[in-house]
Amino acid sequence: MNLTRPLISAPELRALLAAGQPVVLLDCGFDLTDAAAGERAYAAGHLPGAVYAHLDRDLSGDKSAGPAQGGRHPLPTREAFAATAGRWGVRPGVPVVAYDAQGGPYAARAWWLLRWLGHADVAVLDGGPAAWQADGGTLSTEAASSPEAQPPYPATAQAGMPTISAAELLQQAGRVRLFDARAPERYRGEVEPLDAQAGHIPGARNRFFKDNLGADGRFKPAETLRAEWAALIGRPGSEWGVVQQCGSGVTACHNLLAMAHAGLGESTLYPGSWSEWSADPARPVARGS
Repeated sequence: MNLTRPLISAPELRALLAAGQPVVLLDCGFDLTDAAAGERAYAAGHLPGAVYAHLDRDLSGDKSAGPAQGGRHPLPTREAFAATAGRWGVRPGVPVVAYDAQGGPYAARAWWLLRWLGHADVAVLDGGPAAWQADGGTLSTEAASSPEAQPPYPATAQAGMPTISAAELLQQAGRVRLFDARAPERYRGEVEPLDAQAGHIPGARNRFFKDNLGADGRFKPAETLRAEWAALIGRPGSEWGVVQQCGSGVTACHNLLAMAHAGLGESTLYPGSWSEWSADPARPVARGS
């Protein structure tokens, strides 16, 4: 079975597993203010057979250069992430389902990275562990056995998962629709708990990633998101490109996934996001709404 949509429901996942389909399950739970919280939650209970994907170690690259070079969570090289994917047991033709208990931002980062690597057969579990349990699924406290060793994933450049650099974004100022996925108070510059300066990139509009979710913690229906995003983006077929950013290129992937779920195609990720942008005092900063 190929995962042709970016989201999979708990009943669909249970049916897939019941059919004996090999599936790589990734538990991506994380807390930006407590880097060990996700592993503790994984140990306390996770989907049976899931392996843990750590945002800092597995879903990010080398941070030694600091936020000015790629932000707080720089993208890994394709070669490094191909090796990580192989370690998880990912190979062409094997579906991957990622999840977290935080509404999907960290799972969306794994979804985006695997698509960027060239693995299209990947989806995010809509509603995460809560939806799994509500459908009768159980959680396990047993660490997943090591998956069958795989060589590095045969990575290919994914033209459909484009990125943009800070320099390119400066050049494109006024010619793209830029969306900031951070909480509104961070976007407005009222607080900044993580990065060098408070505020946002001039021209960016705020689309808090949690606005993609309904009251039940699952993504809103595709038609609802299509209408919401279309109202933000403008008329179909316009010349505007769409760029997604956040604090460090993580929750922005939630907006990318929401647009894909809505049938609006792939937008562009600014991986360094505000953490990279704000690390350079020469770059312009805006505050307020």
